[in-house]
Amino acid sequence: MGAAAIAGSHGVLGQAFRNAASAAPESYDLVAVRGGDAETMFEKGIEAFGGISTFVRKGQKVVVKPNVGWDVSPDRAGNTNPKLVARIIQHCLQAGAKEVYVFDHTCDNWQRCYRTSGIESAVKEAGGKMAPGNSESYYQSVAIPAGKTLKKAKEHELMLGADVVINVPVLKHHSSSRLTIGMKNLMGVVWDRGEWHGTDLHQCIADYATYRKPALNIVDASAVMKRNGPRGVSVEDVVQMKAMVLSRDIVAADAAATKLFGMDPADVRYIALAAEAGVGRNALESLSIKRIAL
Repeated sequence: MGAAAIAGSHGVLGQAFRNAASAAPESYDLVAVRGGDAETMFEKGIEAFGGISTFVRKGQKVVVKPNVGWDVSPDRAGNTNPKLVARIIQHCLQAGAKEVYVFDHTCDNWQRCYRTSGIESAVKEAGGKMAPGNSESYYQSVAIPAGKTLKKAKEHELMLGADVVINVPVLKHHSSSRLTIGMKNLMGVVWDRGEWHGTDLHQCIADYATYRKPALNIVDASAVMKRNGPRGVSVEDVVQMKAMVLSRDIVAADAAATKLFGMDPADVRYIALAAEAGVGRNALESLSIKRIAL
């Protein structure tokens, strides 16, 4: 994908966003950042919300949920940027978080995923705790009262015990759901995801989103896998997009990231289904959005 195409994708996103320069930091529905490395974009984005202390209080237990599903190196963009994960953890601890946990129910071998992604070492160096998600014994059954297809799920015990959940998906192509973003990333906190694929994947993603709503969603689009997702084949699948989306609203975050990818949110069915269910808003033109160019 050439520079002109990348610029075009930013243009589409820019047209969808309305600048809200007069709004107070805490009033933004969404912050979109582009032009820097992952750590710098996060710093600028979270500053626009008034800092991580807007979401994390002293003594709280925090779960940071990146994508760590694949045994691939960071340059392949199959997982969330490890430097971004580390920086989020550092901010949470500086805000007084008692503990910060990171885990994923991986697709490849969990130990190799944690190691090869660079996330395990990044988490430990930042002062966080890496937890396994590879055994059904870690998961407890929860009801999904508003679910249409998904009526229950087995959710990781760390999610159930968390005071704050920060969802940190990587934006990328997906062969089944079209895109992996925030709502799709939450499949990594449940055990019985095979059921989702075997019934109606998009409806199940939307159903689970009615139950689990992270306090903050940070979409890593610093490097984006444009094809052959979710695992990718080589670095040739990856575009250095240098972008990030932050929002309390997981539907808005996914809709904005879809625009950034170069697609229409209407083409990703689970986004529309979640909006219809009242999870969040997918009409970007109605949102208060702060845009930051570095």
